[in-house]
Amino acid sequence: MSTTQPSLPPVLRPDAPPQRALTDLVAHLAAETRGDIDGVTVTGITLATADLRAGEAFVAIRGVNKHGAEFARTAADKGAVAIITDAAGADIAADAHLPIVIVDDPRGILGALSAWVYGTGADDELPLLFATTGTNGKTSVSHLLEGILRQIGVTTGLSSTAERHIADEVIISRLTTPEASEMHALLALMRERSVEAVAVEVSAQALSRNRVDGIVFDVAGFTNLSHDHLDDYADMQEYLEAKLALFRPDRSRRAVVSLDSLPSSAVIAAAEVPVVTVGTPAIAADPVQAAGADWVVTIDDEQQRGTRFTMTGPEGRSLSSIVPVIGAHMAANAALAIVMLLEGGYDWERICSALERDGRIDAYAPGRTELVSGERGPAVFVDFGHTPDAFVKTLEAVRRVTPGRVLMIFGADGDRDATKRLDMGRTAVEGSDILVITDHHPRFEDPDSIRATLLEGARTARPDAEIHEFSPPEKAIIAAIALVGEGDAVLWAGPGHQDYRDIRGVRTPYSARELARRALSAAGWPVPEPNWPVPYAD
Repeated sequence: MSTTQPSLPPVLRPDAPPQRALTDLVAHLAAETRGDIDGVTVTGITLATADLRAGEAFVAIRGVNKHGAEFARTAADKGAVAIITDAAGADIAADAHLPIVIVDDPRGILGALSAWVYGTGADDELPLLFATTGTNGKTSVSHLLEGILRQIGVTTGLSSTAERHIADEVIISRLTTPEASEMHALLALMRERSVEAVAVEVSAQALSRNRVDGIVFDVAGFTNLSHDHLDDYADMQEYLEAKLALFRPDRSRRAVVSLDSLPSSAVIAAAEVPVVTVGTPAIAADPVQAAGADWVVTIDDEQQRGTRFTMTGPEGRSLSSIVPVIGAHMAANAALAIVMLLEGGYDWERICSALERDGRIDAYAPGRTELVSGERGPAVFVDFGHTPDAFVKTLEAVRRVTPGRVLMIFGADGDRDATKRLDMGRTAVEGSDILVITDHHPRFEDPDSIRATLLEGARTARPDAEIHEFSPPEKAIIAAIALVGEGDAVLWAGPGHQDYRDIRGVRTPYSARELARRALSAAGWPVPEPNWPVPYAD
């Protein structure tokens, strides 16, 4: 296997960069300056010198260990025309010999600044914007939104954990939600290319860290809230409050909220925009509450290659279709996407007609309970889920479509929320017949220690369970395939679409989808051609 690190995806810019006078920018910010700003033209902004292009302004913010202004000389060498920073940064950046714009909080104004530079603010002409937030399901809903939009003939854009799409161009993502400067540049590029509607995945961190500042979404969707990210937030209440910011008039115009998780009540109570609800009683934490939603989803059939569902709503409207992924939770995601489109102004009959014509929702969510095996042998699903709640829902879905045994493989992120690891082990062993614990992104943690905690959670919950430990994951998937046969299923949770593992800061090429496919082939099972880029060679 090659040890070459996967290259980082590019940061996108408009094909025709803006031409903004620095004097106008200073007047817009009512900012103090140092140096000569007359005659300087700004063609974009960035937080990172690695992404800087000649003619752009470099925004230098204070980080955990360094101040971005320490890289002002590098920015100047790469063609930056100005530095935007705070007073402390201005002193540090003085020897870069560039005009300096001084503001109190560069991070806090980055969204508004980006919107002004790229002309992508609330009052500007933009595509229709859909945002989805929640612990699980954000990526799936975003890809389902885009898939349905394409089916009804709309030119689309997408920004998800997995990919960025601009019309027909596909680029692998860096972050779930880009930094504000990149997000606004992306919207400007989409507008240039006549994109009519954009689906954006919005994380709690994006809201807390100002990544979607300066954007007002036409419709915001909420999927669910469960245990995650307590390395970033003090407790679940603080995590919820970060999500709630999306449902204010400065962030969105309308909301669609799934009632399938209990925190949905808090979202509805706190929302300051009109709310429509969707519920799936079969999987809801409170089935009675879900049954009282504006739109109610019922599950008609579940197969390995899709889930048939029916959604009913106001004025006697009803729609039946198939989402091409297993699981009642995926049908709930599909219904949420459809209602978001309705709230965005798309015609009900137009949506129904397209789905009836095609016989299903035509969407592909990379690494979301993705079936990578062939017609014979064990069914192998690769998934991005990495929370206890995601494990429960996905294992239940796999169980319902599997006549034989269910084997689960998973690991846990290093240097991330460690408080969920025992529950990850517990839910994994409770939902499977065979459990294989391996590594994921150890980062700078000891992978042996991570696995030990996962094993503790599993063995405490089911001391008599069949539990195996293999490291690295390349070995784990080969062992897992050897433990199952025809009619059985393997769920590999965690890696999903990702094409690398983070090992002590190094992005090591890696694809769970491809490793699973190779393990199946080596065991003599037929496999389909891959539907993903292979990040390494033999």
